[in-house]
Amino acid sequence: MNLKYFIFLLICISSFAQNSEFPTAKVDSIVNRIQLPVFPAYQINIAKLGAKGDSVTNNKAAFDKAMALCKKNNGGTIIVPKGIYKINGPIHFVSNVNLKIEKGAKIKFSDNPQDYLPLVLTSWEGTILYNYSPLIYAYECNNIAITGEGTIDGEGGKTWKTFKAKEAKGKDLSREMNHNNAALKDRKFGEGYFLRPQMIQFFKCKNILVENVRIENSPFWCLHLLKSESITVRGVSYKSLNYNNDGIDPEYAKDVLIENVTFDNGDDNVAIKAGRDHEGRANSATPSQNIVIRNCNFKGLHGVVLGSEMSAGIQNVYVENCKTVGYLKRGIYIKTNADRGGFIKNIFVRNIQLDEVEDCLYMTANYHGEGHGYQSDISNIHFSNITCNKASESGIVIQGFPEKKIRNISLKNIEIKSAKNAISNENAENVLMTDVFIGKRATVPSAAK
Repeated sequence: MNLKYFIFLLICISSFAQNSEFPTAKVDSIVNRIQLPVFPAYQINIAKLGAKGDSVTNNKAAFDKAMALCKKNNGGTIIVPKGIYKINGPIHFVSNVNLKIEKGAKIKFSDNPQDYLPLVLTSWEGTILYNYSPLIYAYECNNIAITGEGTIDGEGGKTWKTFKAKEAKGKDLSREMNHNNAALKDRKFGEGYFLRPQMIQFFKCKNILVENVRIENSPFWCLHLLKSESITVRGVSYKSLNYNNDGIDPEYAKDVLIENVTFDNGDDNVAIKAGRDHEGRANSATPSQNIVIRNCNFKGLHGVVLGSEMSAGIQNVYVENCKTVGYLKRGIYIKTNADRGGFIKNIFVRNIQLDEVEDCLYMTANYHGEGHGYQSDISNIHFSNITCNKASESGIVIQGFPEKKIRNISLKNIEIKSAKNAISNENAENVLMTDVFIGKRATVPSAAK
């Protein structure tokens, strides 16, 4: 080997090893610049506006009036006292408002799709379009919050649940409009298309807090952070087990802190996204980035997922000090395919405790074997201090393409006590493993007899 090349190779390997260390200073800088919302002193208790927590009365008018009064006073806090408050239709935020749901209070939304008309500008699985309003919706708002120790019930297990079997027409049309760059004004769904709304969506918002509330029974994704920034989600708990009940979906989002959240979801716990296919690639200036996930309890389908809608790119994601409290199909799941393009890079995961999973760490550029022409770039992915009791399928999976390999993967202090298949590694380069144990640890070799 040429001496100069050998020295260069040593320098590259040394640099990669150093760069794989968890960047605590970067995490601190992200958390420190996230701004919590600030609210005026004005407060209004919805009971004083005629709302009744009897689980029967429709309180839509009272909530709308409370929001209008806050707007008139340049913001404030809407207090929801103990009781069950049925609302036949959505809550639409204005800026500078804290919706405070007190302990013992529950907001229970109707499940009549007609209540969520007229259509609003929203997104569905990575494509911007007009659809039923999310149950709680904020568009171009600043300084907003949902707080308190109460519950939000999306009533998603009845009428909305039946939409899943009928969604193909709308889903396929939305994909076609995405790929053909259809005019936004023509992307009108709602009645006849069966695309379920998100439970809570913040769209083009800034300085957001969701704290301590309980989220149950969503029609679709639970908390969608769309084209928003400076976001804190903490102390939230979930029990939402319907189809596609992702817990938190940051999409084209930046500067996000998710901490001390207890998940129990029918789908991904955290699913980081960044648009689908043509539309996502056209928004490459707004990747999902600078996302911190820490001290969470995972339960559901997958713990943390990056993709598969990620065509604008995902970068600078930091996951630490999380554990499972039940079964997960996959612990950490990075997924994209050859329709997406974009990139997933600079991902750091450490101090994760998993119990029983199907696959522990899974990275694939060929999700569902779909697509052509737009292979994604996956690079600089770092795992350290990961434990898992059992993987019923694979411990570690890495799947790139021969012409676009997954690059620069570090695996340090990984222990998977039992796995049907230890490692499946194809079309990857510069994979560095240090102290990786899958199955029983080897000991001193026995002597020949």
